[in-house]
Amino acid sequence: MSFRPKPAPARGRPRGSTSFDADVAIAFGSLIRQGRLAAGISQEQMAHMACVERSYYGRIERGESQPTLFVVLKICTALGTDSGTVVSLVEDAIRLGRRPA
Repeated sequence: MSFRPKPAPARGRPRGSTSFDADVAIAFGSLIRQGRLAAGISQEQMAHMACVERSYYGRIERGESQPTLFVVLKICTALGTDSGTVVSLVEDAIRLGRRPA
């Protein structure tokens, strides 16, 4: 009888996963963009402050990427904003069926 070790679980989303929600991604991206612009911070500075790649941060602001909770927390901390407030604002925007201004 031979022993075969179990393969390590795969990292990331399973193939074919559809957990991306464009409305949520767009609403979140719009809100953090507003906050960044109000603070007078460039995308590059903001990405550095949040410890994320600038290109990834740009995709988040454009609503092309949906960040994980960890990244949401890092971005909100860098903006000096309470993450719960940001989530509530995203929920409001979605419920009202509009994008934040």
